Amino acid sequence: MKILACAIALALVAAAEKKPAGPPTEESLNYSINWPTGLSLGEARLKTQRVKGESAERWETEFTLDASVPGFPVVERARSSADPEFCSAMLEKSYTRGKRKSDEITTFDQQGKTAKRETKGGGKSDLSLQSCAKDAVAYLGYLRRELSQGRLPPHQTIYFGAPYRISVQYTGSQQITVSESRVEADRLLVTLKGEKTDLNFEIFFSKDAAKTPLLVKVPLQLATFTAELIK
Repeated sequence: MKILACAIALALVAAAEKKPAGPPTEESLNYSINWPTGLSLGEARLKTQRVKGESAERWETEFTLDASVPGFPVVERARSSADPEFCSAMLEKSYTRGKRKSDEITTFDQQGKTAKRETKGGGKSDLSLQSCAKDAVAYLGYLRRELSQGRLPPHQTIYFGAPYRISVQYTGSQQITVSESRVEADRLLVTLKGEKTDLNFEIFFSKDAAKTPLLVKVPLQLATFTAELIK
């Protein structure tokens, strides 16, 4: 596996030398959330921009998902702010799942290696951080940058409210169908573990320097759902 990872790293570096590495500085990606039959369950959107502030630049990324069915709304929203190295400064997230609702914010103190998690109308908790801690939304930008530079990120903890341990493994090149077109993509197997979570899922990235997420496959107890890029 080390030889395979080294080989793909060299190939990605060769491609990245000819183009800017990492995600574009401004981008809006839309995805269809599908049942295994291909029937759409809803849509998701990932919008990213690199903002120049008075003292420093930062990545601002918004993620929204609406997979509601009649009588049962399922809406997720998250907004991440991170520095140019994708070290998180703030994560706001909210969700509606049927009658359950939540609204919270996590504020990161990277120098102090702590984060404060506050739930609207609820409690507060403090989290201990490692260097350059990343929320789950910022981590995707970081992952794309690492892939474009021929690297796989090390195992680490990310934050989406609660902490989760994440690891990624490159498993080869594969042909997939995106927007009714066949394309060659890099397949990564992602392992995500939390206090009540133990999940393996697949992400397929484009082979260009942007490393655009093209397709996500998430196996759940009910079925395997997909998020497919809408072109």
